Amino acid sequence: MSLDIRPLSLNDETEWRALWKAYLEFYKSSVSEQVYSTTFTRLTDPAVPSQTALVAERDGRLIGLVHVIFHPHNWRIEDVCYLQDLYVAPEARGSGAGRSLIEAVYAAADAKGTPSVYWLTQDFNMSARQLYDRIAQLTPFIKYQR
Repeated sequence: MSLDIRPLSLNDETEWRALWKAYLEFYKSSVSEQVYSTTFTRLTDPAVPSQTALVAERDGRLIGLVHVIFHPHNWRIEDVCYLQDLYVAPEARGSGAGRSLIEAVYAAADAKGTPSVYWLTQDFNMSARQLYDRIAQLTPFIKYQR
C-alpha cells in the first residue's frame, strides 16, 4: 500500500469535499456551498499560485489533505507559508500520511524560497500535537480574532 502525495486535481472534488467536511466537523465548524466551491476553484487554479493544496492518496482513494497559503510577511523579504488545514481520515491515522503531507509542504516551501512554514491547532488536539511536536517548534503565540 504505497502512499502518494500529490497536488489536488479537478477530478478530486468529491473526495476532497468529504475530507474537508470531516475536518471542519472535527472543529465543530462548517462552510457554505459557496465557500466549498470557491475554495476548490482557488486551490486548483494555476492562476492562484499563492493558494494550493496537496492530497494523500492510497490505493486510488484520498485519505488526507493539506491546504497551503503563501503570503508576504513584514518581518521577511521572502514570503511565508501558512499550512491552514491538515486532515487525515481516521482509518488512515498513524500511517505516516500526516507527516508526509507536512513534509511535502516543507519541500514545496523550500522550492519557492519560503523557509518559514507555520500553522495553528487547538490545544485539545493531542493526537495531532504529538506529531507536530516531533517535526516543528511550538511557539508561545496566542491567537486573537475579531
